Amino acid sequence: MAAEFNIEARWPELFAQLGAADREAVVNALASSWHEGWVPNREDVENLTDYARGVIDKAEYDRRAAGAVERAHALAVAG
Repeated sequence: MAAEFNIEARWPELFAQLGAADREAVVNALASSWHEGWVPNREDVENLTDYARGVIDKAEYDRRAAGAVERAHALAVAG
């Protein structure tokens, strides 16, 4: 795990359209997962920021998350 969590610096374009409260909520949610050992990836960050901005609804967020899990599982099985 990296020593510092600065997700906004990694993908600033994903946070550009978030208001201060939404930005803080997204960063806190991502930081919590990072502290548990998760390594941020662009797809997951984009999905959460899209949801926070209202671009997608909860059903679409869940669909995207499930698809990401399926792809990760397929890669792990493939080796």
